[in-house]
Amino acid sequence: MFQAVITGLLWFSAIGCGLLAGLYFAFSTFIMTALGRIGQASGIMAMNAINTVIVQSLFMPLFLGTTLAGLLLAITAAFRWSEPGAAAMLAGGAFYVIGMFVCTVVFNVPLNNALAAVDPASVEGASVWTRYLTDWTLWNHVRTASSTLACALFIWAITVR
Repeated sequence: MFQAVITGLLWFSAIGCGLLAGLYFAFSTFIMTALGRIGQASGIMAMNAINTVIVQSLFMPLFLGTTLAGLLLAITAAFRWSEPGAAAMLAGGAFYVIGMFVCTVVFNVPLNNALAAVDPASVEGASVWTRYLTDWTLWNHVRTASSTLACALFIWAITVR
């Protein structure tokens, strides 16, 4: 029974990490560039709209559920170290929770909040937007890489189990 739960968590985590890695990849490779090209006020308004809608969508249960599953897998692996795939489970969970979740909470969300607090057409808005495009995208690259690596590690753990 416990092994079936672990297998289910691994599959859920691998799929969740893969879906989120794809979303973050899209932002890193073309969405942020496109938003930067449409002008400050329009870009800020579009990103603020995305940030409002995303937390009201299916993204949030997947974001939080995958984080919880990754954390549970890492904890389980620490206590069942001798089992096949434990190292991959621990590493996948750590990469995901730290590289995606903690990064989001510590870096991306505060940047989103700062962007939401400015007048999109103001001089302050221009300063915040310039910093936002650079800094938010940098931390999004970290989330993309962490989610992708965690997905691969969870798939590896499934394979060796």
